[in-house]
Amino acid sequence: MIHVHRLTGCSPTPLAHYLKAIGILRLVAEQADPDARGWWDGEDFKLATELDKVTLEDFFLIRYQPTPMFSPWNKGSGFFAAKDPAVYPVEHSVASRFTLLRAGIAAARCLLNDLAQADQGVRTIKDETKVKGLSRAAREQLRTSPEYKKRLAEAERSFKRLKAEFIPSVRMSWRGAHRDWIDAALVLAEDGSALFPSLLGTGGNDGRLDFTNNFLQRLSEIFDLASEQGAPRGSARQWISGALWAQASIDCRSGCAVGQYLPGSAGGANNANGPEGSSLLNPFDFVLMLEGALVFVAHASRKLAVGERVRASAPFAVDAQSAGYASASDSDESTRGEQWMPLWVQPFRLHELRRLLAEGRAQIGSRPSREPLDLARSIARLGTARGITAFQRFGYIERNGQSNLAVPLGRFSVPEQAATQLDCLDDLDTWLVRLRREARSNNASARLKHAERQLGNALFAVTQHATEPSRWQRVLLALADIEAIQVSGTGFKAGPIPTLRRDWVTAVDDGEPAIRLALALALQTGGFEGNDARWWNSVRRHWLPLDRKRPDRFAQTGSVGHTKLLAGPEIAIHGRSGRDDAIALVSRRLVEGAQHGKRALPLFAAPQAGSRSADLSALIAGEVDLDQVMALARALMALNCRDWYRNPPVLSRSPPRELADDAWLVLRLALLPFPLPIGPKNGIAIYADPAIFRRLASGDAAGALALALRRLRAAGIRSAVRATALSPDTARNWAAALAFPIYPSAATRYLRRLDPTVDPTKED
Repeated sequence: MIHVHRLTGCSPTPLAHYLKAIGILRLVAEQADPDARGWWDGEDFKLATELDKVTLEDFFLIRYQPTPMFSPWNKGSGFFAAKDPAVYPVEHSVASRFTLLRAGIAAARCLLNDLAQADQGVRTIKDETKVKGLSRAAREQLRTSPEYKKRLAEAERSFKRLKAEFIPSVRMSWRGAHRDWIDAALVLAEDGSALFPSLLGTGGNDGRLDFTNNFLQRLSEIFDLASEQGAPRGSARQWISGALWAQASIDCRSGCAVGQYLPGSAGGANNANGPEGSSLLNPFDFVLMLEGALVFVAHASRKLAVGERVRASAPFAVDAQSAGYASASDSDESTRGEQWMPLWVQPFRLHELRRLLAEGRAQIGSRPSREPLDLARSIARLGTARGITAFQRFGYIERNGQSNLAVPLGRFSVPEQAATQLDCLDDLDTWLVRLRREARSNNASARLKHAERQLGNALFAVTQHATEPSRWQRVLLALADIEAIQVSGTGFKAGPIPTLRRDWVTAVDDGEPAIRLALALALQTGGFEGNDARWWNSVRRHWLPLDRKRPDRFAQTGSVGHTKLLAGPEIAIHGRSGRDDAIALVSRRLVEGAQHGKRALPLFAAPQAGSRSADLSALIAGEVDLDQVMALARALMALNCRDWYRNPPVLSRSPPRELADDAWLVLRLALLPFPLPIGPKNGIAIYADPAIFRRLASGDAAGALALALRRLRAAGIRSAVRATALSPDTARNWAAALAFPIYPSAATRYLRRLDPTVDPTKED
């Protein structure tokens, strides 16, 4: 008969309770029921086994054989002290259930002679300053004497050398159950040096806390090591009930070290009602937690890509990134990194879980995932492969002073289906590496660091909600913020936003006017010709100081290491006000048109990206946030124009709406980049008068309209529009709307609206 137990004492957070669930599954499967299965159901862990509730508790109390875990390379392991209170009782126990522990201790002691002597040499020298009767001044004089420092330094170097040689010898010679611990606690690099996965600290210890020594201490609290059966002590049943079923226990141990795994129970300042709080621990929680950690086996560095850290070979372990959670700060990006713990809903046997964790080195394309964002992207692309529904993110970062704690950083839900939109993020791969390097340099400004973190948050959000256009728009806005900081002279060595594929437009298109207007402004061209026509045609050069020969790079001047941006007079957009930027763009293009002998406004709409009448009407009516439109446009200027022209995507349609105010239509027709599509075959040219725009931009709508009407009448267009009175603010809004290009077909409609006698030749 199969019993399904809901282990309410196990949950995805904190890390100790997650590992405890894995430890329970592992021990039951290895020592009691090989067919046991486990899975996550909400915030609890479920265990399916032939053991009923009482039998399951009795297994841990009576039959459980602890896994030998020893770190003899650590001074705090207990192997360097006479009759250590943790190691000695286990070493002299007689119960058969502790046979593996005794074998592990014996294996460690066989290799410890030279290392123990070197350690004793260090202790002997240090003891010279602790002789009774020695005055404080004499002690200080001894510590600072060159001869003492030299002897101590030589002794410590000898110990470190022997320790470095000791770990490879342990790795090669250990066999049996005690080998499992070393496989999880450390990895040997190609040069023989030891590197440590963050899950188990630095080789099984965190500072002065040795996990294995504390493991033995907790065993001595649970079991009577001196008895022939290793019987459980009086409070053991309470503790196992608390560990399995979250039942309250009145006899938890106070003052016990809990390490990085239980931040809420670690004690310290502000951890209780008073200024200081003591740690509180259920011994079985600690024991089962370490038993579960053994499943997370680290892999050899030779299996990794060139330049990758060995820590990254631990299951779902990556470098730290202070993004994607509310409390992020620069100090969180420690060398210990992050680890994402999988949550699955399908019943897994132990060997299936081991295989899953062995495959836990995600990749983006052909390269391994180096950072949390890479891991999030690779996970989102896989969908629900392997039955994983979510990952609990943990960061090994400093909290509560200088304590390293496994801090929960949120839950990453795996999308049910892989989102093709996420392919767009591939465009940013190389650029993001350069940007992070700039944001983490010593000279990086606080603005750049904050903007880079905000971009990271936006990218994390889009991996979770890849089908929501609003999330993609936030990414574009964050990218525009980065460039706004770069043009101020900070972080520009990372380069501008790289070329974006046209699929970005499909990802951000939410059917609202703002995105269509932003696209119309970003992709419009100038119609210039010449050797550098590509550079001159792009409106992006009015926002960024780009290199003429390499428009994908910033124009720079100065010596190596002391470069600065080289901004020319073509820079008109400054990212402060959307309206001011739009006006400045039109003004600059009129100047450049005159310089090239073109008496027109050289702003031509790209295919499938012209401003639609309904969207312009909404803009003129003040229903569209022009600041947001311009910010989106600044990012969309990075779109691949050639790709767009070859195969422009179809955008969402705008709802029907009345055309804009007749007076604005007059102004629009008087400032076109092309002839009016009436009359002769090539149309009638209306030469743009910059005075019209200057008056409108200064707030003089009546004067601008009078000049525009005079131009249209000269072309044979009769309109009933007369002088109008507008506020200066509205006039400036009308001037800004001229930055958004229209098609000749739209101009024909405007003409027909103003003069019904016009025979249109085209329709939208």
